[in-house]
Amino acid sequence: MSKIDVTLVKSTIGRPGKHGRVIRSLGLKKLNQTVRHEVNPCIMGMVGKVSHLVRVQAVEEE
Repeated sequence: MSKIDVTLVKSTIGRPGKHGRVIRSLGLKKLNQTVRHEVNPCIMGMVGKVSHLVRVQAVEEE
């Protein structure tokens, strides 16, 4: 499966509570923290909800 790197680039302060919960469920806690996830509909749905707070990059398979 393909993978993506998700990086938190903006704070959740002043955002609705749902956005903070989505960021936490993605495994992000601090600004500029990056986590790697496999691409599936659940992850892509979460990334879509907070796309204005995160940066997504595709990871090439090794």
